[in-house]
Amino acid sequence: MRYRAACYGYFSKGIRAAHKALILTIQQKRTMVMQSDELVRGLLYLFLVVLGIPGNALVIWAFLQTLYSEHQLLPADAIVLHLVSVNLLVVAVRCLFEALATFRLVNVFTDAGCKSVITVYRTARSLSIWLTFVLSAYQCLSIAPPGSHWAEARSAAARYLGVIFFTLWLANTLISSPSAIFSTGWRNSSSLLEHSINVQFCFVRFPDGVSRDVNGAVQVVRDVVPMALMTTTSLIILIFLYRHSQQVKNLRSNSSQGVSGERRAAKSVVTLVTMYVLFYGVDNGLWVYTLTVQQTMSSSLVSDLRIFFSSLYAAISPFVIIASNKKVNRHLICMVQEKATQKVDTTLSSV
Repeated sequence: MRYRAACYGYFSKGIRAAHKALILTIQQKRTMVMQSDELVRGLLYLFLVVLGIPGNALVIWAFLQTLYSEHQLLPADAIVLHLVSVNLLVVAVRCLFEALATFRLVNVFTDAGCKSVITVYRTARSLSIWLTFVLSAYQCLSIAPPGSHWAEARSAAARYLGVIFFTLWLANTLISSPSAIFSTGWRNSSSLLEHSINVQFCFVRFPDGVSRDVNGAVQVVRDVVPMALMTTTSLIILIFLYRHSQQVKNLRSNSSQGVSGERRAAKSVVTLVTMYVLFYGVDNGLWVYTLTVQQTMSSSLVSDLRIFFSSLYAAISPFVIIASNKKVNRHLICMVQEKATQKVDTTLSSV
């Protein structure tokens, strides 16, 4: 009996030891998976930062150079300058801080930090959407024949551009304020998941499910309305470009040179709108999925994908502007040539 009891004791201890080893191995694997997920997440945000901050900053610098040399900006250039400025806010405020926090370098996502970052990000993101629509609408009005009502509307839009900017800032700040009010820093509490949206380092916790769904519906409408409007204006621009190309086929080549800049600007706007519809379409699809599927609240994966796709537009769009805008292109080429000349002069003086 003693022998059997001893064998049973050793056997039980072995089972417990094996069970503990198995649990430890599973935990280690989960930790490795979490670490690899965090690495991928941090690298994606870092990619947006490296791409978006220099790109938008270069476009802003080029337009400021234009303003300095010409003492004014055309209305379309002022809209683009405003657009790249809010795009810079999107990338610098959200993506930069997300990358720093993911790599555990700096973490600003306290309660106050979450409210500040989410307020600035959501306001700048929605402004980016509406300014893209304003740009496409203004470009659509620019192809209207002189003397028409649409040409008068274009002149009025240029005259009251400051009022348009102020109205967009005010409206989008007010719409984004509920998310900022209910934002809080991350805490290890299961109660945070109730009526909340998980955005990795922050939670947006609404008082109840109805307020969360209403806020989500308002944001969807805020994004879908300019999407539909800018798609319509882009279709009008494309129809104009097609008809114009048919008209100039039998004309001399120099007769089409006068409108080449207008056509280039129109194509640039259509490209920006296409990018917007693609990236923000995915963003809004994921947002609706977040609101309708309860399981997504416990993970930040869907929110990370939403932020990535919406920030991707802010990071890539300045390169479309650089490639298509002659003023920006000219100032950047001059800057590169000046630096090359200074480098050659420095080299010769040192010799």
